[in-house]
Amino acid sequence: MQSLSRCFIILGYACLLSSYTTAQEPVSAANKFIESLGKDQRAAALFPFDTDERYNFHFIPRNRKGIAIGELNEQQKQAAIRLMRSCLSEQATQKVLNIISLEQVLKTIENRSPDDRYRDAEKYYFTVFGVPGEKTIWGWRVEGHHVSFNFSVDKQQLVSGTPGFLGANPAVVKEGPEKGKQVLKEETESGFQLLKSFDQTAIQKAVFSNTAPGDIVTSASRRAMIDKPSGISYADMNAQQKEKLLQLINLYVHRFTRLFAEDMLKEIQKAGLENLRFAWGGNTDGAPGKAYYYRVQGPTIIIEYDNSQNNANHIHTVVRDLQHDFGGDMLLEHYRSAH
Repeated sequence: MQSLSRCFIILGYACLLSSYTTAQEPVSAANKFIESLGKDQRAAALFPFDTDERYNFHFIPRNRKGIAIGELNEQQKQAAIRLMRSCLSEQATQKVLNIISLEQVLKTIENRSPDDRYRDAEKYYFTVFGVPGEKTIWGWRVEGHHVSFNFSVDKQQLVSGTPGFLGANPAVVKEGPEKGKQVLKEETESGFQLLKSFDQTAIQKAVFSNTAPGDIVTSASRRAMIDKPSGISYADMNAQQKEKLLQLINLYVHRFTRLFAEDMLKEIQKAGLENLRFAWGGNTDGAPGKAYYYRVQGPTIIIEYDNSQNNANHIHTVVRDLQHDFGGDMLLEHYRSAH
């Protein structure tokens, strides 16, 4: 157990120096983004921290509050991307940009007219809550179809980046110039690698249903909740399986910048690795067109992956921090008491 715990930290700590992000960067990046906006744009993008809009989280195509990418000039777009990079890893930032580009693929697949705005790569919105500063509590959100990250910052320290959602439709592009593109390939392959490392006894513990849920179970709820954890526990896995589970967790947690990801990993470890569970639903052999789902659940985190829609070629993934989603209740109370 001790060596595996050490492995858990090392897996997350690798290459830390090469991707180091200081705590100051989100404040600086947010202020540079705000400064790039015109008066009317700021009116659209800026909200108080203590507002219900901060909890208005979803991942479907719909109109949103904030300033849309399509309303930004090139300089402003670059400032928005720098803001993303201040809180997300480079790999996650690239996944966001690739998911946005899938909107045009979907538009072609669905034979939508050029003036149709339902599938629209310009309808991804940036919203800032509160006043970014060295001594303030504030937050920001980037959200659109299949993308939603909700960040909260206290005195330059990133407190939360969840709910953190990424999806892909199509999961694998079947035709056209983008044929073969698979934005969430790692999430798919890592889940199956863990599942296939189980023997029959372990699979019987891990698989909670022969049918996959129709979507992520936590949906877009204000509070993530799965009352009855199911699946196989970390304690029931062998050393190889434990390592694969930790690698899977690292993949999702390291969507965020390294230092913040390390804080999340420490909280997971402090809550007890033995309390982690891995659960699978639906098809187990990866057959095309067969729906499947998996999740990792522990005292501090829920990670979900679902591929059940559009003939099992449409992925939803989410990370929910059970203590700090939307910054957590303690941060909000601290904000209210300070104001």
